[in-house]
Amino acid sequence: MSPEVWVAAILGASVGAIVTASVVHLRRKRAAIAATLVPHRTRQLMSVLQAGAVIIRRDRRSAFSNNAAGALGVARVDGALNGDVADLAEEAWRREEPVEAEIAVQRGVLSTPRFVHVRVVPLDEDLCLALANDNTDMRAAEQSRRDFAVNVSHELKTPIGALSLLAETIEEGADDPEMVRKFAKKMRKESRRLTKLIQEIIEISRLQGAGSVVEHEDLQLDGVVHEAVEAARLGADARQIRIVTDIKARPTVLGDRDLLVMALRNLIDNAVQYSDERSEVAVAVGARDGVASVTVVDRGIGIEPKDQERIFERFYRADPARARDTGGTGLGLSIVKHIAHQHSGSVSLWSEPGVGSTFTFKLSVHQEES
Repeated sequence: MSPEVWVAAILGASVGAIVTASVVHLRRKRAAIAATLVPHRTRQLMSVLQAGAVIIRRDRRSAFSNNAAGALGVARVDGALNGDVADLAEEAWRREEPVEAEIAVQRGVLSTPRFVHVRVVPLDEDLCLALANDNTDMRAAEQSRRDFAVNVSHELKTPIGALSLLAETIEEGADDPEMVRKFAKKMRKESRRLTKLIQEIIEISRLQGAGSVVEHEDLQLDGVVHEAVEAARLGADARQIRIVTDIKARPTVLGDRDLLVMALRNLIDNAVQYSDERSEVAVAVGARDGVASVTVVDRGIGIEPKDQERIFERFYRADPARARDTGGTGLGLSIVKHIAHQHSGSVSLWSEPGVGSTFTFKLSVHQEES
């Protein structure tokens, strides 16, 4: 190796060592400054807070942030600070009072934004304290409540309006007994639909509350299925639809009998409503690897792929016109989903348009059959 190469190598190594030493020194200096700005006891206190906590400096960087702040994406351990949080700090210094706002924080290009409420309090001329809490779930719940109120109002208006019009028609044609009987029959149909809707609204509101499953007991799942089938048989007979059962196992589950009967009856009623007359609905009970299942199979119209992901939403109907004809409220499958969740179970769907649908309701086996 020539002397020139040796010299270049020595110079390169020296420069690298100097740069490394400078970086280490700068980091130590920053750490020392931060330690001076944020005492050890304060760091310990901030570290145990559930809320994201950040000490903000005048240079729009953080002097210290806890793990929660990092998880929320408002600050990083290297001192980098979310721009919106830094703007709030500058406003707090300018106004000399606490300021707060909700900001959208997106971590990664493909991630869904999280909505974070941030309150910034000026401590002195050089430091601010920011406290951040994730409001995403709260916003979603509030939106869900608003949507529910709007949907309930809309759904109630239809049968109530129909009853009002039918009553007026009967009043005007009181001298025509045939017309009175015809419209009185329609009034009974609308009143039954209204009663069912109100009952299901009450039920789903109860299910969404904490601790709604209060009557836990050991239940033979095949007995629950038999009760649900018998409850649904009247509607099936009216459309000449045969309900057949296939009991492959008799597992015992832990749950609320009334709620489980309601869930399974809703699945069977749904299969009957969306099947052609004089067809067949199959209900099977099975158990495997500690999981009990009830499958409800129909050979009806099926469900389009675009509707399958939303079929368990409240008031969602894949076929609104058919739902009106059959008296469907759009709440039955949503109730099924909530009952499954209340029992730490699940409900799933397989469907193909023109072929039919299969709903599978799963629960944990509480006791193996003997």
